[in-house]
Amino acid sequence: MSSVHASSSNANEQTDSRVNDAETNSINVDASEVDKFNKLAGEWWSSTGAFATLHEINPLRLNWIEENIKRGYQSAQSSVDEQHTDKTAEQGLAGKKVLDVGCGGGILSESMARRGADVTGIDLGTENLKAAALHAEQSGLGHTLRYQHIPVETLAKTHAGQFDVVTCMEMLEHVPDPQSIVQACFELLAPGGVCVLSTINRNPKSYLFAIIGAEYVLRLLDRGTHDYAKFITPAELDKMAGYAGFRRQDIIGLHYNPLTKRYWLAQNVDVNYMMAVQKPLQ
Repeated sequence: MSSVHASSSNANEQTDSRVNDAETNSINVDASEVDKFNKLAGEWWSSTGAFATLHEINPLRLNWIEENIKRGYQSAQSSVDEQHTDKTAEQGLAGKKVLDVGCGGGILSESMARRGADVTGIDLGTENLKAAALHAEQSGLGHTLRYQHIPVETLAKTHAGQFDVVTCMEMLEHVPDPQSIVQACFELLAPGGVCVLSTINRNPKSYLFAIIGAEYVLRLLDRGTHDYAKFITPAELDKMAGYAGFRRQDIIGLHYNPLTKRYWLAQNVDVNYMMAVQKPLQ
């Protein structure tokens, strides 16, 4: 992790823009998707803006992430020494080196840093990163939170095994090759590390709820935010994770009632869902 600190702190490279247009054309990114979110960068930290939904669901996903970090590290430790209680597992996010892949404006990154994690957020949207870095500075989190403009596959080549936790939320359905992202997350984790992924299932119900309902009827998201063809079924994500080398730990669905405006987690994964996976110790 110290090398991430060095590469991101030299000359204040929080919003490192070394990935030029030529490189962008050759990496795992849909330029139109990056542009879509860049144009909304000014709304990341508005509780009533385009990303209001993310603000509302963040406490739910943050708690679930932390629960799975504890569970994963307790499991890893027990397989090594059944008589030993791992204090780092009990601490959850606190003291963990975390990578947030596709961090956007930093909503999740900041919340993890506030719980004591040392967080690096990466994204390919330069305007998103500017918004994230500015808010982190205003929040006084500069000592435990930094941002980089770099593809996750590129970072994996130089920082393999250097993170305790990797999160990749609401991103896999926006890239040409999600398997490549999952593989890079695996490589970046230290043995025993936990990765949490979130995406949207692909079926008639998810089309109705995630696109027709969320984008056109309730207008929770801007129209065109999602492409149904890029949605990923749990079975497909399971296969990607297994191919990368992960072992599945848990899966949960995220639900919303438009009448009560309440969000909750449940076992049904028909639409939005999160999956926690772990890198084996050996």
